[in-house]
Amino acid sequence: MVVLRKLPGMPGWPAALGLRLPQKFLFLLFLSGLLTLCFGALFLLPDSSRFKRLFLPRRATASASSSSSASSSSASSSSTRDTELPRSPPAAAEPRHASPAAPRRLREKLRAAARMAGPPARTAPGSRQQVQGGESRAQPASGAPPARETRAPFRFDYERFRRSLRHPVRGGRSGEDPETRARRMKIKEMMKFAWDNYKQYAMGKNELRPLTKNGHIGNMFGGLRGATVIDALDTLYIMELEEEFQEAKQWVEKSFDLNVNGEASLFEVNIRYIGGLLATYYLTGEEVFKSKALELGEKLLPAFNTPTGIPRGVINLGSGMSWSWGWASAGSSILAEFGTLHLEFLHLSQLSGNPVFAEKVMNIRRVLSRVEKPQGLYPNFLSPVTGSWVQHHVSIGGLGDSFYEYLIKSWLMSDKKDSEAKKMYDDALEAIEKHLVKKSAGGLTYIAEWRGGILDHKMGHLACFSGGMIALGAEHSTGERRQRHMELAAEITSTCHESYTRSDTKLGPEAFRFDAGSEATATRLSERYYILRPEVVESYMYLWRLTHHPKYRHWGWEVVQALEKHCRVEAGFSGIRDVYTTTPSHDNMQQSFFLAETLKYLYLLFCEDDVLSLEDWVFNTEAHPLPINHTDLKAAGQP
Repeated sequence: MVVLRKLPGMPGWPAALGLRLPQKFLFLLFLSGLLTLCFGALFLLPDSSRFKRLFLPRRATASASSSSSASSSSASSSSTRDTELPRSPPAAAEPRHASPAAPRRLREKLRAAARMAGPPARTAPGSRQQVQGGESRAQPASGAPPARETRAPFRFDYERFRRSLRHPVRGGRSGEDPETRARRMKIKEMMKFAWDNYKQYAMGKNELRPLTKNGHIGNMFGGLRGATVIDALDTLYIMELEEEFQEAKQWVEKSFDLNVNGEASLFEVNIRYIGGLLATYYLTGEEVFKSKALELGEKLLPAFNTPTGIPRGVINLGSGMSWSWGWASAGSSILAEFGTLHLEFLHLSQLSGNPVFAEKVMNIRRVLSRVEKPQGLYPNFLSPVTGSWVQHHVSIGGLGDSFYEYLIKSWLMSDKKDSEAKKMYDDALEAIEKHLVKKSAGGLTYIAEWRGGILDHKMGHLACFSGGMIALGAEHSTGERRQRHMELAAEITSTCHESYTRSDTKLGPEAFRFDAGSEATATRLSERYYILRPEVVESYMYLWRLTHHPKYRHWGWEVVQALEKHCRVEAGFSGIRDVYTTTPSHDNMQQSFFLAETLKYLYLLFCEDDVLSLEDWVFNTEAHPLPINHTDLKAAGQP
């Protein structure tokens, strides 16, 4: 307590105020408290460094100030993240996430993504992390000179990648018979016809309306335009439609705007836009496709900001806000959507040097590995909040399909090193064989849907991809398992072919059933349409490549003839509303996937096996070819 001393020859100044003893005591107590508060403020207030210099040694002051700043920065960083995300390595002097040719805006976005990825990686003992300009850099301990940054910016070695391919991209074109070549040329003409009409009436729009000769934008791509352009790029390139490819490339360079603000399907943007851009970069080496893919990939990252890291299905590409589909049970995420990101996101990390993309999809796999699978099956709806299944509906068609496809293709794309993906695929297929694969009274093998233990004996057109998937997996199995799965693939593909041959147009319905005496036919009016879907010809292509049985080319040519007869109109190709009438009504839509998938798979069906060889490429679920990683393609300039 501060003691006030009476000056000689003067009365005490409290006494001079005429204060009584109790009042004097209270006054002195108040005054001593005030002085204590003032002195304490010099040390406790955040802006007191200048006063501390009066009382503390200089070294101690600097240390205290630095500690306070680091603590404040850490608290601020923590408050901006809803959930803990996977770690990324500290950034180097120049951003490692973009090539030198990438635009400055992309490099800034990549830096931001690195910050979003989570806390910085650990540093060696004796050093600390210092945040400067939003980048985390390893700093030496106090008193040590800073280390010089010598690592070069990341650059994907495209030439080394091309040398790793075992076959020319477009094949050798040798030894084919005239009929096969003529049929391939017909499919090429169909592609040119579809593209020319899109270019004339809908260039820059997402899809062509061939009856009304105008474009369609839709609300699935969040304001992005040119879905048909991006989807068609690699098909135009493979078919050697050089002039048309240059038209598409020019549109991407000059008109493809990613600064949009709208609600997009995470799944559709990934498989169509990112898949198409990645594939075209790998085929051509043109930097514009890589930079656009990376920039768009960054825009999808906020969808993963959930308690589990399972992304939500819808994202605003401008604000980064995400949410689940309104029709999805209890705000759940869809298995076929969050399970169909793995191939593209691994390539985004490989091309950018930024591990955040790979970390996101590997976290999805960890969540799926932990969650209990009923009867070994994967239901279609998963909560992104709890990581638990929302309802037990299992389908190899819509809502589930491409999740299984990406398991076996992840293993193949890793050059058969991703053993976890292979085991997940094998276990899932075993459960599907046990619980869902059935045979009709007429001897047709099909894959039913499962609703909490009750089978729904229907198969969607989307599920017809599974013949090709199972054949692809069987090709890399051995012994009895290989034979059993190859037979299963052939039987399922044959059933899907029956759904085509039993219609009046020789095109298949959206779904077909095996009940009430019907087999491989649609029994509901709402399932009788055909929208230029590719899944059946996709399986034809795989079964041809893996068995070379001539029936698959014969069946594929039947589809070409049916498309020409019933879907070709004056200004493009259109889906039809009823496959069971020979005078069908058209739906006035040339789907972008018709150019990306249906025509590409038909073309490859009549090509030699070295065109987009299965030894070099896997196809994403939009038929965009992504390369198998035959060798670790490290960055140029990296150790």
